[in-house]
Amino acid sequence: MIKVNRIVYAAFETPDLNAQIDHYTKVMGLTLIDRDNDAAYLSTGADHHTVVLRQGSTARCDALGFQLPPGASLSDYAKQIEGHGIRTKRLSDSQPSIGEALVFDDSKGTRVETFVSTTPANAGFQRAGIAPNKLGHVAFNVTDIEATVGFYCGVLGFKVSDWMGDFFAFLRCGPDHHTINLVSGTAGKMHHIAFELRDWTHIRDACDLLARDRVPLVWGPVRHGIGHNISTYHRNADGQIIELFCELDRVNEELEIYDPRPTHQEFPQKGKIWEDIGMAANMWGTPPPEGFLD
Repeated sequence: MIKVNRIVYAAFETPDLNAQIDHYTKVMGLTLIDRDNDAAYLSTGADHHTVVLRQGSTARCDALGFQLPPGASLSDYAKQIEGHGIRTKRLSDSQPSIGEALVFDDSKGTRVETFVSTTPANAGFQRAGIAPNKLGHVAFNVTDIEATVGFYCGVLGFKVSDWMGDFFAFLRCGPDHHTINLVSGTAGKMHHIAFELRDWTHIRDACDLLARDRVPLVWGPVRHGIGHNISTYHRNADGQIIELFCELDRVNEELEIYDPRPTHQEFPQKGKIWEDIGMAANMWGTPPPEGFLD
């Protein structure tokens, strides 16, 4: 089975392209790599783009970009995906830095854009704004969580890291504890996009930068039990939630355990169903605000 091995970018439709560009450059500290009248490509530093913004009528995440292992055949991958009854489309030069891509929809209607090779931007890190390390994960509200987990694991090759009860799944496609989060909801939509910061002091400095720009936190700082990351949450110009995090668990796939840390509840820490929802959400005690998971 050919599996995706990392998330590279998230693509958004936005009714206010300039406002979103301002937030991702001036506040988040991403580099604007390329732009035309209807689209902008922004990078955290290494990949050509981490966030794609396109002018549209609604604010939504409409696509995710995943890289396949080096040497993988897109033709073989197309046969694999089509074997699940999924229609695919082969694209050439559909966006900067990606010559060939295979595109199809996931079970909730988000476009999945897969590719083997891409040309890096090598833009380096910005000296202004938050300047995150990388895109960490994207979370979605879904109406059928079992079907969506089945798609990401059975079709794309993800693994389940942990469950919060029976309503919140954490999935990975690499050593990071989660790359895709799925939470049960009454409507399908992106819940948040998350960027990795260096450490706790970077989180602190990011909060000071947000305060300077009058961007309030929605929740945090918190220490999640699931994943054990320190996180904060705020909203961008379209009202979408952005998570900033550090110290996320990493998985030793050979042993199927998480690299040990003092914050773990068990030794060794393994994937499980968390029944203590409060501990799973925030070890430091403060629950999410009402409606946060909606």
